Amino acid sequence: MAYAEKVYKVRNGKQTKQFTWRSRYKRPDGKWDSEPGFPTKKTAEDWGDAQEAAIREGRWVDPQLARKKFGVFTEEWMKAQAPRGRTTMNRRERLEAHILPKWEHTPLIGINWFEVEAWARGLTCAHSTTKDAVGLMSRILNGAVDARHLAVNPLFGRRLTGLPAATEGVRKSADEDMWAPPEVVLQLARRMGPVNGLMIVTTAFAGLRYEEAVGLQKSRTLLTRRQQYDGGTFTCPVIRVDGKDGVLAEYYVYDDDKKRKIFRGLEPPKTKQSKRDIDLPPFLADLLEKHLAGMQGDFVFTAAKGGWWWRSTWCEVLRPAADGREARPKARGTANKEAWEPIMPGLDMRALRHSHDTYQAQLNVHPVLAHEQAGHKYPGIKGTYQHPTPEMRKQRLEGLQRLYERALGNLGWESIWE
Repeated sequence: MAYAEKVYKVRNGKQTKQFTWRSRYKRPDGKWDSEPGFPTKKTAEDWGDAQEAAIREGRWVDPQLARKKFGVFTEEWMKAQAPRGRTTMNRRERLEAHILPKWEHTPLIGINWFEVEAWARGLTCAHSTTKDAVGLMSRILNGAVDARHLAVNPLFGRRLTGLPAATEGVRKSADEDMWAPPEVVLQLARRMGPVNGLMIVTTAFAGLRYEEAVGLQKSRTLLTRRQQYDGGTFTCPVIRVDGKDGVLAEYYVYDDDKKRKIFRGLEPPKTKQSKRDIDLPPFLADLLEKHLAGMQGDFVFTAAKGGWWWRSTWCEVLRPAADGREARPKARGTANKEAWEPIMPGLDMRALRHSHDTYQAQLNVHPVLAHEQAGHKYPGIKGTYQHPTPEMRKQRLEGLQRLYERALGNLGWESIWE
């Protein structure tokens, strides 16, 4: 049974008559433990009795673990996780840039919603980043509950709303508010040439993610979809995104000393919905067929020297093509470059993927098919009960073909590349 004992204060090496009370209680392993700092004997005894009752009922939390610093437990939690590498990188960036500067040395038991909400309202990053940071803190504290460091997560179920208008002024990135009309896509593709430009056209008219396009292999291109339809068989060429090596991942990894290095390699698609066959309109299937006939290697879209594109290197190719550039005369070691007028400043690969989904909406593609082709989960019970039909697929492909042909006509072109 718990009991209390006096703890006399010491001043200048001598014991004084002033004292507080220390609670003594038995831990689950039968050893005695203590907790100091109580003002009266009864409060110390009551606290110790509460610990022993919690131990008997299997809900006890070690006070020493509850006082563990948030930063220390965060490292334990991060090592216990096994998400995709890019998810780990994103979490580490949120921790280092926003969370740990404020909370690293705070005891787990010292974190409460009032102070977290006040801290979040003071951040000057985008609202989405703020909410991501608070959500990550909540997941870590859920881990602390599961590890029996805390009895409850003080952030669980709390919703961060009404963030100050100061962060509303953070400008959206180009990929959040931009899409490209088909004419722009074709102009950009012509400027970038038949190889790099084909990656632009494929992204806009097939909706590939950047990592899916860069990791696209020849063996998964121009396969055939077959479905029963109208007394016969509906067929169309597809790009397949699946398997353990379906996408090219590029992200930072951290060693035990927290040193950062870059990882690049093939990984499975992130979600079940991302594993899909993307139907190709006739013009795009024809362009890809001609490209595959003349290419070498296993990957459809590669850098000039044949390897995978680095994101930064691809941006060096895409940015001047979309944003424009000044003329540069020929000089030693450099070729002559003509001036380019801007086509659509800020256009990037995600904006091109947005463009594809925008085209689908314009063409009234059935939502269940539009979600499937984009690699998204169709929400609600309809996502379970409804399925794309050949008729839906035909309507989508015919619509995309019309968009392409109309864009060519509006530009006065017979083909993308002369």
